[in-house]
Amino acid sequence: MATQTIETERKYDAPPGTVLPDLASLPEAAAESEPEEQTLRARYFDTDDLRLIRHGITLRRRTGGRDAGWHLKLPLGGHSRSEIRLPPGRPAAQVPAELASLVRAFTRGQPLRPVAQISTVRNRRLLLGTAGESLAEVVADDVSAQAMGDAAALSRWHEVEVELTGGGAALLAAADRRLRRSGLSPAARQAKLERALADQLAGADGEKRLAPPTPRTPAADVIMAYARAQVGTLMSFDPLVRRDAPDAVHQMRVATRRLRSMLSSFGQVLRRGECRWLARELKWLGDVLGAARDAEVLDAHLTESLDQVPPELAIGPVAARVRVHFAPVEAAARTAVLEALDSERYLELLDGLDRLLADPPLTPDAGRSAAEVLPHAVRRTRRRLRRRMHRAANAPAGPDRDTALHEARKAAKHARYSAEAVSPAFGKPARRFGQRVKKVQSALGDHHDRVVARAAIREIGMQAHLAGENAFTFGVLYERDACRGDELEDQARHAWHRAAQPRYRRWLR
Repeated sequence: MATQTIETERKYDAPPGTVLPDLASLPEAAAESEPEEQTLRARYFDTDDLRLIRHGITLRRRTGGRDAGWHLKLPLGGHSRSEIRLPPGRPAAQVPAELASLVRAFTRGQPLRPVAQISTVRNRRLLLGTAGESLAEVVADDVSAQAMGDAAALSRWHEVEVELTGGGAALLAAADRRLRRSGLSPAARQAKLERALADQLAGADGEKRLAPPTPRTPAADVIMAYARAQVGTLMSFDPLVRRDAPDAVHQMRVATRRLRSMLSSFGQVLRRGECRWLARELKWLGDVLGAARDAEVLDAHLTESLDQVPPELAIGPVAARVRVHFAPVEAAARTAVLEALDSERYLELLDGLDRLLADPPLTPDAGRSAAEVLPHAVRRTRRRLRRRMHRAANAPAGPDRDTALHEARKAAKHARYSAEAVSPAFGKPARRFGQRVKKVQSALGDHHDRVVARAAIREIGMQAHLAGENAFTFGVLYERDACRGDELEDQARHAWHRAAQPRYRRWLR
């Protein structure tokens, strides 16, 4: 069974024979261990066109050292990566199915084959705390690499790594300063495989680096930069959703919603007719992820609500009844998510997103400046939100108003996401508008959660009653959520009054 760790490290280029400075006097550290020499050999796997390493992912089988085995490393941002490990097993050219499935969104059916062999002679020492605990691992590596296949290039280099094993960010930052002062420079490439395959990766690191957008930047550049970021987020959370990592479903669902919102909000930049299929497929994926997320949130909400009920009001096996209700719901939703991610439909959606980024269906207005085009799109989402908030305020209390508030919530979400999409070009005014609308969306979202929760509470309460149990506690929970729903309705109305102030929309003129 796979195990998972979080790896946080910094890497430096080092000339041969580099002598490392004393690091025992760094914050938190009390001593250094005696150096230990290790010989590590690793075979790296990727597709023929190197899809994994192009996304910052490495997959290897390593022998030697304390962690021999299969290692799959996924970027988490900054200096951190998630490392998933399996035992080495017998030497084989085939990647374990458990790891291959985690990168299916990147490989899209392409076979994984050996692309490089890397040997490392490592000089390793530990930074220790006052109780002798390991805080960080400091290694000096002499690396020899051979690319495989037609481009069987040989390379050799030296590098230094500092990896946290128990220490904090302050220790890593202090080590960075000391190593830089000693003459080391941060490595241009963080993964050894990137350096080993530098010739094959040259010129294929993606888009050219663009200057920060401004209101004068072409509208298409602003919107497509946002699209690239959201596709990257969706892809990065795919393996984490498969691993059932905390909050992964939520983050992947949000990226899916943002992409769909972008396609519907910026019709002046992207031709809607040619994006209709993509929007429909994003809705499908969002609905599948949403079912899993909603079940998770509802279960957590009812469990937390029960914890707040005074003992004298918790009558009968209420907590057990809630668990019995949600366990199969969450299991079914989880199964549906995994089936969706393993489906050809999902892979076709990812291919469609790749085509969108590579060759977007731009309108004639897409080349005009962001200032000429994008505020109009955000204004349109704001007007829709204003109409729906007005409609909700005039709807009769009860199911009609709940429905109207839910529609207003969806409009607030679109307005918020449209502001987020253009905020790199318009700066603080767009961010402030987005933040104000987010408060409206959050209050309306919490209100909708209470509406859904009341329906679930009533259903579970009826099941308890029919089973001969006392359903009094479910009535308490129902009434609490009804009262909280009224408060959230007022909160949303107040948040909208704030967001509607002229100062938050002047930049839209």
